[in-house]
Amino acid sequence: MSSTSGAAGLAALSICESLLLALTDRGLLPGHEVAGVLRDAAATHENTQGAGPEAEMHRAAAALINTIIAAETPLRRPSP
Repeated sequence: MSSTSGAAGLAALSICESLLLALTDRGLLPGHEVAGVLRDAAATHENTQGAGPEAEMHRAAAALINTIIAAETPLRRPSP
């Protein structure tokens, strides 16, 4: 993966996390639904068929999302 591609992925992750936090902070999306969104995203990557570098990228993405779910990162903010 190129550094540009890695930077794009990191930027996308940060933006998505900020959006999920903003939706939760404003009461538009409860924490359990944020967890559901993350579980759906992980499942999409886990269910990707194939082999090789692309399949490994999907497995790595699923593992990262599952780590975020386990840490409850977007759910930890206190309610306003």
